[in-house]
Amino acid sequence: MSLHTQLLQRAAQNKPIRVGLIGAGKFGSMYLAQIPRTPGIHLVGIADLAPAAARTNLTRVGWEAQRTEARSLDEALRDGSTHIGDDWRALVQHPAIDVIVECTGSPVHAVDHCLLAFEHGKHVVNVTVEADAFCGPLLARRAAESGVLYSLAFGDQPALICDLVDWARTCGFPVVAAGRGHKWLPHFSESTPDTVWGNYGLTPEQAERGGLNPKMFNSFLDGSKPSIESTAVANATGLTVPSNGLLYPPASVEDIPFVTRPREEGGVLERKGMVEVISSLEPDGRKIPYDIRMGVWVTVEGETDYVRNCFEEYNAHTDPSGRYFTLYKRWHLIGLEVGQSVASVMLRREPTGVANCWNADVVATAKRDLQVGEFLDGEGGYTVWGKLLPAKTSRAMGGLPLGLAHQIKVVRPVKKGQSLCWDDVAMDTTTRAYAVRREMEALFG
Repeated sequence: MSLHTQLLQRAAQNKPIRVGLIGAGKFGSMYLAQIPRTPGIHLVGIADLAPAAARTNLTRVGWEAQRTEARSLDEALRDGSTHIGDDWRALVQHPAIDVIVECTGSPVHAVDHCLLAFEHGKHVVNVTVEADAFCGPLLARRAAESGVLYSLAFGDQPALICDLVDWARTCGFPVVAAGRGHKWLPHFSESTPDTVWGNYGLTPEQAERGGLNPKMFNSFLDGSKPSIESTAVANATGLTVPSNGLLYPPASVEDIPFVTRPREEGGVLERKGMVEVISSLEPDGRKIPYDIRMGVWVTVEGETDYVRNCFEEYNAHTDPSGRYFTLYKRWHLIGLEVGQSVASVMLRREPTGVANCWNADVVATAKRDLQVGEFLDGEGGYTVWGKLLPAKTSRAMGGLPLGLAHQIKVVRPVKKGQSLCWDDVAMDTTTRAYAVRREMEALFG
């Protein structure tokens, strides 16, 4: 039975899925825009550090004010409205909530939110993929131990890539490569919030209109977010990662099956079965026609003559050998698609992507020379960007996860382009996120 049919049944029976949202920023607002249009869903509560800003965002996406007048979660449950407050613990601990959507974008806090949700029997859809990148395998294990599900968020590219990989394997195709697109030139790794809009392709006016956060968007541009998302995909699918970071080969959609082949066959891959990101720009900055910048893709192999003949007969666009075929989705709608995950974990008991191994890691890497006494400002900031590395490489070097490189002091000089390790910083070891990361290293390393 389709998810939509099951949601309609829930609505008819007055048994909606009861959702709690933590964080009502840009991503959360996109999900909020769709909730009134989705049957069988009751957003019981929103927890945000700035409830007034959350109300402003609700108005922006079209919510009527009377829908959010509930003075408590219990009142919201009685009359079908939504409570807005700043107490995330009350939301997570309320016995009537079925699913928590973690949407803060703060990896350290997201770990706290996820773990308490598991302890109180809540499924979690984790939009904050930055947390998944440095401790997703252990979060998934904690959820399973509590008898609930932990899931990546559909609409974000990692879950969409996982879906394509699952399609390929379910159909019997070996996955040669999978990934997303990105607008990339090597010097973007040095980008800061001051330079992001010109490089990203937006005007400051467009950014202000959309309420866009320059630090967050810079994390996309400087390569941190592609590395984070590729890590999530590798750890959820078992695909491997390049030995020294993403290569960002430039390619049009038509050229993806040509580029994403092993090197000995004319492609860029070290081996079959890897994640990679395709650039929408040529090395000289020219835009590639019909790019995959905002989309996702998977390249599969036709192992037999019969399968390759089928590719040809049905006009599937392959590489010149006819062996490699790429299926793609050229767009993703981000928060507008999160409802797919909420329905899937609750109705099918299936996550839309979940870490099951530790294949990949994202290590904080210096954007410039860093001096003793400076403070790292995390993902998308002025000091570090995130480099994708095999987990075994990161583990061996004691790599500092990007998700924990926030407001910590540098204690040894670090050269531009050097990946940081634990010994380079004065780490705050009191957070639960740090403890979870170290526990994951011991269990999965």
